[in-house]
Amino acid sequence: MLRAALRSYRFLLFGPVLLIGASVFFPSCSARIEGTLRQDGTAELRVDASLEPRMTALIRSLSRMMGSLSGETGSSSGGEERFFDGPSIAKSMAAAPGVAAVSLVNTGPTAIAGTISLSRVDAFPSAPALSGGDTGGAAAGSRFIRYEPEGRLLITVDRASAPLLLSLFSPEISDYLSALMAPVVTGENLTRSEYLDLVTSFYGRPLADEIAASRIAITIDFPRPVTAITGGTARDNRARFSLPLTDFLVPEKSLVYEVVWK
Repeated sequence: MLRAALRSYRFLLFGPVLLIGASVFFPSCSARIEGTLRQDGTAELRVDASLEPRMTALIRSLSRMMGSLSGETGSSSGGEERFFDGPSIAKSMAAAPGVAAVSLVNTGPTAIAGTISLSRVDAFPSAPALSGGDTGGAAAGSRFIRYEPEGRLLITVDRASAPLLLSLFSPEISDYLSALMAPVVTGENLTRSEYLDLVTSFYGRPLADEIAASRIAITIDFPRPVTAITGGTARDNRARFSLPLTDFLVPEKSLVYEVVWK
């Protein structure tokens, strides 16, 4: 299987073979999330995500080599190689607390789209305690999503909550991020610039630049007009966020996103 093969052959793959061959929600991707948050804490989200060209080429090489080493072939749909399985990711996410329903389909070998219904936006697992280091806003036992029906949503992404978010997805996502040496998976204490230099040393500057330029665009409609926002912009009851992918891949400091409405 891919997971076992990655553990056995990781350093073999981190070399020229993959470069010859050459983001779903992560690696180097384009992602758009649009949704509506209701006063009772329920929400409906629409997700569209696809990998950028160089990351697609890298994963294609990785997937084919893993199939060759393990004797397996990649998933397929209509004769196409499919590197991410929308229904499989949906199944993993549906098991998370606070998630009412998930429907994700493949719109291409490295693209997914669908909907996510939340029964409670603040019902995700608690962030675990960290041994040493600054936990920022995700102290042991606290939730990284806080929702107040009176009109406040607070999200903290840091070294504790970022891996927790990643755990909501299928194991393949972690496998590919491991191949990219992303600190959110490896636990290494790197800065964003150090991480991009590391990617450059293994895969070349073009891929590192693609990762650095990747952003996740989020648009959320709130129950009433937004009166204050941190980390984004707002007009009337609509808040917009443009999140650099490296903020998630390299959680070197706590990131706080807050919306207040009345």
